[in-house]
Order: sequence, then C-alpha cells, then structure tokens
Amino acid sequence: MLENTWAASPAATGSRQESPALGDPDSPVDLVHLARQCQGDPGLEEELLGLFTPLARSLAAQISDPQMRLEPKANIAHKLRGSALAIGAGRVAVAAGAIEDIARSARGGDVPEEAQTRAAARAIAALQAAVAEAIAHIERLRR
Repeated sequence: MLENTWAASPAATGSRQESPALGDPDSPVDLVHLARQCQGDPGLEEELLGLFTPLARSLAAQISDPQMRLEPKANIAHKLRGSALAIGAGRVAVAAGAIEDIARSARGGDVPEEAQTRAAARAIAALQAAVAEAIAHIERLRR
C-alpha cells in the first residue's frame, strides 16, 4: 500500500513543491516526510509505521498513569515526540512537546502545582487523541 503512496508523492514525481518538515497539517502522518526519512524505501516506511504503532500505544498508556509524577511523564513524552517526528506524526509530536513544556515550567517553580496538574491532564488528553488518530490513520494505510 505504501508503495503506491510513495509513487504519487511530490518527492517521487520530481515536483519542486517543497513541504516543510511535517508539512501536511491535515494528515495525522505526513507521508512525504516519511518517504524522505526512508529515502523512498516503501519497505522501510512500512517497518517504521509498524514499529511506531505498538510503541505509541504503550507510551500513551504509560503516560496516563495518574500516580506517575510529571517528570517521568515528560520523559515518556520526549520518547514519543522523537518517534512521532521520525514518521511525520506532527500532531503527536506537538502534543508530546506540550507535556515537556509543562514539565519545564514546573521545574522553574513558576506555576502553582494545581495549575500544572490541570495543564498536564489537558495535554495528556490531547496526546491521547493525537496518538489514537495517528494509529487509526496508519492502520488505514496498512490495509
């Protein structure tokens, strides 16, 4: 399935239209970015998407633990952000980055703990939604 996606992409057809990193804001996974990361190898694209799905599910489940403190959640978000950037899952990367930002603010002591907790809960909910959307998109692509 991904072979056909790659063949029709602007990068494969020689189109000069450049998309910025993670340049398709309407898609949960930027396939042009993924094709660039994999240097046009559809097998590698398939492999990366196959690796991302269970990893994202696992990390998203871990980060939802209400007993876990913010700093370990930020570490998990950092891992998820890196993985998302690798495949072009921009919304996941942005949502994970928000959790890292909240943890950074908390380290500085600038934000009251109650506000941190509320902000972290909202950011985690956004991350969960972005991960679910990206996984659903990947599953549709892989059919």
